[in-house]
Amino acid sequence: MASVFTKILNGELPGYKIYEDEFCFAILALDQVNLGHSLVIPKVEVDSFIDTPEPYYSAVFTAAKKISSAIRTASGAPRVGSIIAGFEVNHFHLHLIPAWSIPELSFSRAQRRSSEEMLEMQSKIKKLL
Repeated sequence: MASVFTKILNGELPGYKIYEDEFCFAILALDQVNLGHSLVIPKVEVDSFIDTPEPYYSAVFTAAKKISSAIRTASGAPRVGSIIAGFEVNHFHLHLIPAWSIPELSFSRAQRRSSEEMLEMQSKIKKLL
């Protein structure tokens, strides 16, 4: 059965896509720790980052560098933290979270944002990429 991320990639579920290349794609997280919180996801379904084959593994981190720069500018945050947790969906994904301090990287802060806020952030990030 396809993961929720594969369903978003295939257009079966909605998502705020901000980036795509041959090996990975990125979307805004459904629950935003801070506005601009994004997920970089390989196009191959694999449960853990340590099992991710090349070139998918490297593509995620190469894309994350570009995307993080855009998130930092779009959000005004001085840093973009990255976290690999892997508990929510059994498909490796790298969280990129704009932050002003370490406590702001806590998933307990995550909340749904309005579609207007999400569309505005999606547009800002895409323009910077």
